[in-house]
Amino acid sequence: MKKMMKKLALAVACVTTVAMFAACGGKEDDAKNNEQANVIKFGTNAEFPPFEFVAANGVIDQYDGIDMAIAKNIGDALGKNVKIENMEFDSLLLALENGQVDAVIAGMTIDPERADAVNFSTPYYTAKQVMIVKEDSTIAKAADMADKKIVVIQGYTGESCVKEMKYEYDAFKKGSEAIMELVNGKCDVVVIDSATAQKYVGDNAGLKIVEDPEAFDSEEYGIAIKKGNEELLEQVNDILEKMIEDGVINELSAKYSEQ
Repeated sequence: MKKMMKKLALAVACVTTVAMFAACGGKEDDAKNNEQANVIKFGTNAEFPPFEFVAANGVIDQYDGIDMAIAKNIGDALGKNVKIENMEFDSLLLALENGQVDAVIAGMTIDPERADAVNFSTPYYTAKQVMIVKEDSTIAKAADMADKKIVVIQGYTGESCVKEMKYEYDAFKKGSEAIMELVNGKCDVVVIDSATAQKYVGDNAGLKIVEDPEAFDSEEYGIAIKKGNEELLEQVNDILEKMIEDGVINELSAKYSEQ
């Protein structure tokens, strides 16, 4: 009888312990789910000043720039903490598709091919492609690049433009690396977005910007959101439209372009 009572007591103790662990596990899972629900993850490529770059004291952790300030505004408006996932530009839309990030903000041009794969927000910035050359360069228009050594940034619109012109080129993963090729005399021209070109020319003596409106069309940047996530798309559009209407994005553009 005593042995039976001991076995019964042991069984009850085991069940109680399992229940306690299950309850603890449930609470931990709930806490984790609540934490994740309170975070919005943006994917970016922090190699594109003044839109996104690494700084000692960024607006979101070590990340700063026009896009990062916009992301922070969106997070604040949604009542969520913003987390930045920094990765190579070509990996961003795949990360969005796989659910690694909720949205992509990376000075990303809205184009038909990308729009087939993702939804884009309301455009928040209009840019164009330009050429960065040395001050003594003879390049005055896009056609002058025909016999020159051209450098672009992999996955950026500049690469698409040069490819369409059927010119040979070298592609780098970082804008800073492309500019160093030019500064060190290892290439003749870098094709890149206008605002970023202004930043690099301002930071590196001996360079200038060459524009060719006939060769390069204007383009619009948007925030990429996974197809099917209509709720987030609508929320982001509402926030962006208010930021545009209130002049906030123009203020951010002016602030970061002057740094």
